[in-house]
Amino acid sequence: MEIKQYLNRRRELVEQALTELLPPLTGPLAGHVEAMRYSLLAGGKRVRPILCLAAAEALGAEPEPLLPLAAALECIHTYSLIHDDLPAMDDDDLRRGMPTSHKKFGEAAAILAGDGLLSFAFELLARPLAAATLAPADQLRIVNQVAVAIGPMGMVGGQVLDIEAEGRGEGVGLEELQRIHRCKTGALITAAVQVGAIAGGADSRQLAALTTYGEQVGLAFQIVDDLLNVTGDTATLGKAAGSDAARGKATYPAILGLAVTEEKAREAVTAAVAALPPELFDHRADPLRDLAHYIYSRKR
Repeated sequence: MEIKQYLNRRRELVEQALTELLPPLTGPLAGHVEAMRYSLLAGGKRVRPILCLAAAEALGAEPEPLLPLAAALECIHTYSLIHDDLPAMDDDDLRRGMPTSHKKFGEAAAILAGDGLLSFAFELLARPLAAATLAPADQLRIVNQVAVAIGPMGMVGGQVLDIEAEGRGEGVGLEELQRIHRCKTGALITAAVQVGAIAGGADSRQLAALTTYGEQVGLAFQIVDDLLNVTGDTATLGKAAGSDAARGKATYPAILGLAVTEEKAREAVTAAVAALPPELFDHRADPLRDLAHYIYSRKR
């Protein structure tokens, strides 16, 4: 119950920040902004911005001054979903229980909405944070960290590998699957934790520990996503259930089976929690520890 209350409070903070920070629905570009807002404000778990805030809080930082950084991470995540849903990619009709961006606005407008969100994210990341004591050098580190995580060696590269593996299903080995997920999903989740760590003033040991935590949470998140695509239903997930198998995607259940996949998810959660020992992090890191368990038990 406590982690759900924490998630709700932080989700409300993020939602408010997103609403306030986005460009207004006025002027000649109102239609473009509407498409950006449509996908960004359609709900969702807000896992990445919450992980960012929770990592900073684990180090004693206040979350409110860091909301532009957290909002930027959600803008990037949403851009990736818009592009992922396109006919040239996964060709999905539903996202978060609503028509996907290209179904609502057309392909060109959807592509540009994603481009707009990505560009706006870096505007937010580079914006001076008036209420935060973040040194310019640390802000530059954050911009670099995020750029690497979502670029050709990170999220975009993971999408390339995912497309190349599509149709091969069980022909994809575990090592290749882990590489895909580490890039496509894990890199941005890890970066979200690192952004919070840097903004919160982590020392080198704390940053290394939080990086390990992010990597393991990212792994658990993707494994559970694979499981839910098999065991969940469309109404609960807000997107098409069973779509991975229909497209011949490489997934943990396809390679390892459900029982072993569930065990892999539990192992990742255990490793994530173990990365935050009490000698480095006190009770203020409890939301991160609880978040790891919540990611394993989620239903959507």
